[in-house]
Amino acid sequence: MPRYRLLVEYDGRPYSGFQAQATLPSVQGAIEAAVKAFSGQELRIAAAGRTDTGVHATGQVVHVDLERDWPAQTVMNALNAHLTREAVSILDATVAPEGWHARFSANERRYLYRILNRRAPPALDKGKVWHMKKALDDEAMHAAAQALVGLHDFTTFRDMHCQAQSPVKTLDVARVRRVGEEIHLDFEARSFLHRQVRSMTGTLVEVGAGRWAPGDVKKALEAKDRRACGPVAPADGLYLVGVGYED
Repeated sequence: MPRYRLLVEYDGRPYSGFQAQATLPSVQGAIEAAVKAFSGQELRIAAAGRTDTGVHATGQVVHVDLERDWPAQTVMNALNAHLTREAVSILDATVAPEGWHARFSANERRYLYRILNRRAPPALDKGKVWHMKKALDDEAMHAAAQALVGLHDFTTFRDMHCQAQSPVKTLDVARVRRVGEEIHLDFEARSFLHRQVRSMTGTLVEVGAGRWAPGDVKKALEAKDRRACGPVAPADGLYLVGVGYED
């Protein structure tokens, strides 16, 4: 039974997250319905990460096990043909090496958070960026973000419903940069806690807006207390942009 590795892009707005749900639309459900329409198989796909309601992806990775040995490009084209009414697209498909798993073989997840930092609201990107009218100090945000890099107990930035066994994670990259009218926040780690990225982003915006000093982020981290976290950023601006593997 061949396993196919799929690179997936989606707009998270129409879905109640990635994970399949009995009565609500999901990205997983859309892909699995396309698989059934194409191959006749009813199955569960596996993903590198389960994004929340409204979160987008340009580099999600999933795998699907098919009974027939189809050419990878045929799989990609057939799935896209059955996804035309969905906000989901299969960007690439390859045959996975033996033993490879979309989730368990991953050694890096990369997220981007987009903030539109201007007075005028978005017209074309509504629901795809967090709109902030107040001018933000991206340099102060970047300086504050460096306190988050490394091995830490991220309890402060962990959602109360997080099911991870431990709040200890290693954050490899926390970068804040201005790109035209937008501020981009890049985060890279092997894995993240539930809503960790949105929690860190909302806290760093407090620094950018001048309500927190850069050093306050380190204090919040060291508090290991969810109550020390700043406001959680909305899902609108969050994107899973890439997943890293050994190969």
